[in-house]
Order: sequence, then C-alpha cells, then structure tokens
Amino acid sequence: MNNFVLFWEIPLALLSFLFYKVMKFLIGNLFTIYLATNQKKATQWRVLSQATIDSFLSLPVLMTKGPRWNTHAIIGTLGPFAVEKSISLDLQSAHHSASSWIAVVYSFPSYQTITSLESHQIDLTQFWQSIELKPGKYSLGLRYYDWRDIVKLPAIKIDNQDFVVATDVPHNINDFYRHLIKAKNWFYLSLHYYIFTILKLRKWLPESFVRYEFLPVGAPATEFFYNYLTKTQTLQLEFSNSLIQNYDIYFTIYDRSSFPLDYCRIQTKKYTLPATGVNGYYLLRIRPKPNNSREQVALNSQLIEENNQFQHWLLQ
Repeated sequence: MNNFVLFWEIPLALLSFLFYKVMKFLIGNLFTIYLATNQKKATQWRVLSQATIDSFLSLPVLMTKGPRWNTHAIIGTLGPFAVEKSISLDLQSAHHSASSWIAVVYSFPSYQTITSLESHQIDLTQFWQSIELKPGKYSLGLRYYDWRDIVKLPAIKIDNQDFVVATDVPHNINDFYRHLIKAKNWFYLSLHYYIFTILKLRKWLPESFVRYEFLPVGAPATEFFYNYLTKTQTLQLEFSNSLIQNYDIYFTIYDRSSFPLDYCRIQTKKYTLPATGVNGYYLLRIRPKPNNSREQVALNSQLIEENNQFQHWLLQ
C-alpha cells in the first residue's frame, strides 16, 4: 500500500472503526433489551433467513454482532433463558438433519462462549445430550453444515423440563445469501470499511486485534484463514492431501461492506478465484469431516506469491 493511498486510507479507516464501535454498542443494547422483554421470541427457534433479514433491526444487529456471514450453515438461535443446572439437546433431530453440526452456549447478555457440542465428538446413538451449567442466563446457537433434505432444529430441555419442540426448517432457507449483496448501502460500507485496511496493514498490527475485529464471533473446533483481496487480484489456494481428506473447507468472498459475493465448498487441491473487480476479503472455515476423530486442524499457511494481479497461498 503506497504512501499516497495511506494518506487518505488510514483516516477513513479510523473513522469507520469508531463508527462501528459506537453502532455496535447502541444496536447491541437495543437488541438485548428487545430479547429480554420479548419472551415469546426467546422461547422459539429463530432461524436466519430472508424473513429475518426483512424484520426490523435484524440486519443492523447481524452486521454488528457477527458480520462475517456463515453462508455454509443453517443457523438457529434460541434464548435468552434461565438455567439452574443444565440444558439438554435432542440428538436425533440434529443427527438426522445434518452430517455435521455444532451447538454453542453463550452467556447472556455478554455473549461469551461458555461451551459447545460438536457432532463428531459425541455418541449419536444417544437420544439426548445434557450440558451442565452454572445458574444464570444463556442463549444457544446452532449451526447445521451439509444438511439433508429434511431439516429440523432440535427439541431443547432446560433443567429436564421441555422448553422448545423440534422445529421444521425449509432445506433451501439459505438461498437468500445469493441476493444479500443487494442490501449494500453507505451505512454498512461505513461500518466495515476499516476491515480491508487492517488486513492490508496486518503485519504491523497485533494479530489478536486483527482476529478479534475480523472474527468477533468465532466457533470452537473450526480453524479460520482469511486475508484481503484487491479488485485486480486473482486468488489461488493450494491444499495438502491431509486437509482435503480430513477436513471440510468452506470458502466465502466478501465485498468491503462485508456482504458475501460468492461462496463454495472446496474439495480439490487447487482452487482459483478470478479477480472480482472490487476490493474485499475472503474467509476459509475449516472443520473436521464427519466421523473424523481429529480435533481442530493446526493450520500452516505459506504465501507463495503476491503482486497486484495475483495472490497465491499454500495451506497444509
């Protein structure tokens, strides 16, 4: 990034950073109040869908709370709810709906990750799986990967009492991602303008800061790889045999306002993305394949070549 670009890029990025922090605080507090006072919403599965996007305040909440859209999973959230001892999840509904899934328990209202259940780590011949918790308020997030034609979000019990029944979900509910870019406007570009800049300046910034800003909501047992991509660069990714054989690799390319431009599951050793014509960034989510006993991958990355026209990485 040359000095002329830095002259105007960094001040704009700083303004964007401050704008994002203010909006995240204000919108987050409004949403917390809404959930705390709307008990009906708290006691039913909320599934990310076009209907969600169209509802009041939902898109600003999503773009400040978890802005790196997971285009590869059906996502359901539940709560907040009070727990004395445990919550229990209906394993059979989850197992019959997706070959790979993760359920994450968050504290409320701080949304800190407390614990999680991974489909590849539990005995799916059982009907229920309980999670022991300290007394408090929590919410639950569920992600279904590689889902089947018939999809149900699982029944949930709290302290051995029925809380929500299994809920049917259309198998094509994620189709809205293909058109989500149409929601782009000045507000969302202003929110996320700084992300491209900090990725460009990554080697001069603390990696923990870059990761937190890019991935405010991570996921247990998932490895992430991400970087900027300029509008003129072709991206080439190469993967080791071990990665391809043992892990599911999900790729999403975002524009500068953090809306998905395209996404796919990578199943070959080489993947090439032609130049998109817009500045943005990409994200790989790397998860253990179903029935794979391995834990989260220890990813090694090597930049093979980069110039104005090309960005080439080896991942193993």
